[in-house]
Amino acid sequence: MREKQCNQMPVLIPSMEHPRAEELQRISDILDENPIISEMVWQDLTRDVQTQGAGAHGMSAEQVLRAAIVKQTEGFSYEDLAFHILDSRCYRHFCRIGFADEGFKKSALCAVIKAISPQTWKAINDILMACAQDREIEKGQQSRVDCTVVCSNIHEPSDSTLLWDSVRVLTRILIQIKEESDPFEIHFSDHTKVAKRRMLAITHCNDAALRKRLYKDLLKVTRRVLNYARTTVCLIESSACVPLFALVDEMKRLIPLVEQVINQTTRRVLDGESVPAEDKVVSLFESHTDIIKKDRRDTLYGHKVCLSVGPSNLITDCLLVKGNPADSTLMEQMLNRHDQVYGRYPLKIALDGGFASKKNLEWAKSKNIKDVCFAKKRGISVERMCRSEYVYNRLRRFRAGIESAISWLKRCFGLDRCLWKSLTSFHSYVWASVVSANLLTMARRAIETT
Repeated sequence: MREKQCNQMPVLIPSMEHPRAEELQRISDILDENPIISEMVWQDLTRDVQTQGAGAHGMSAEQVLRAAIVKQTEGFSYEDLAFHILDSRCYRHFCRIGFADEGFKKSALCAVIKAISPQTWKAINDILMACAQDREIEKGQQSRVDCTVVCSNIHEPSDSTLLWDSVRVLTRILIQIKEESDPFEIHFSDHTKVAKRRMLAITHCNDAALRKRLYKDLLKVTRRVLNYARTTVCLIESSACVPLFALVDEMKRLIPLVEQVINQTTRRVLDGESVPAEDKVVSLFESHTDIIKKDRRDTLYGHKVCLSVGPSNLITDCLLVKGNPADSTLMEQMLNRHDQVYGRYPLKIALDGGFASKKNLEWAKSKNIKDVCFAKKRGISVERMCRSEYVYNRLRRFRAGIESAISWLKRCFGLDRCLWKSLTSFHSYVWASVVSANLLTMARRAIETT
């Protein structure tokens, strides 16, 4: 079974004198001061365990949490993480792995780290904010709010590549089913080469009429493969072939997505219709991905994330929103979440110009928020927002600091692109990056004050 922490402290390699080792030691001290964190991780790891007294002795909850922090802080892949935990004296000491331990495989690390739920990561961040408040690092009296986009790990979508993905993925599953289906025959033809040729031809075609004919051929091939998939699903379900049910479930997940890809391509390319973003599928693998259009800038594919950052540069809160709502619709929700974390609203807030509206200003003033600074005034006078021009300019400069915090998260903690699959793992990935960044910030603050 997985344990909350090691019953007996393993024989550890002594820590080393190095700035990075000192930062990790400070992070370790913060985690040791809050044992409830390991308790929450342990509950996630043992959620589906029927008999906790049986099974192999795996990683403790403490080791899982510390390995996750190392991964997000250093940007390691699971393979690199397994190597560095085994090879590095510093990481062994931080992760509480003994001298004689052989380390852990990348598959084991992946399974246990992704088992930590996004709700647990958020609860850990709330505990860290309470700890920061006790240490007078972050009091929650000022806050700055801005939004960014975390991209999904997908290629640039287009109608032709989505149709090609549909053909090759469904065909791959059909081939796997055929190889494992001894009792009966699965009949289909492999059209992947034809589909790939049509996709490449569309990509390099400059003639609109020829491109339309190529799309018709590619759609015809995709529909044919989709019919193979539907027939195979019905055949296997009627035969009750249990070993193939996992592949059938994957195919049943893909079939409606492929139907939607065919529908949106027909509407957009053949009928010339403008398809709304909410009706589009941009990936068969990360179907939860939203289309985020940022003004006149690039179109991004991922999820919009709203961050609250205090004067200490700690990320006090993080909200992943569905779709691409206007920033002005998120202000009340973010400030209400601030009230849940600190038990009060901030005295001063600084927000990006997209949050500006008279309604938001009136609502903030009704919550006894003294100064509200929108980076762009949007027709609102400074006197209505703040007590003076001096306070407004000071808060405006304060708001600009959140840009560096977002850049730091993206460059150093992998928040530019989520590498974990599924929507739940996407939430966990974002929160893991936020928690790791906050722990490092608190560790460096502790080093500065000693």
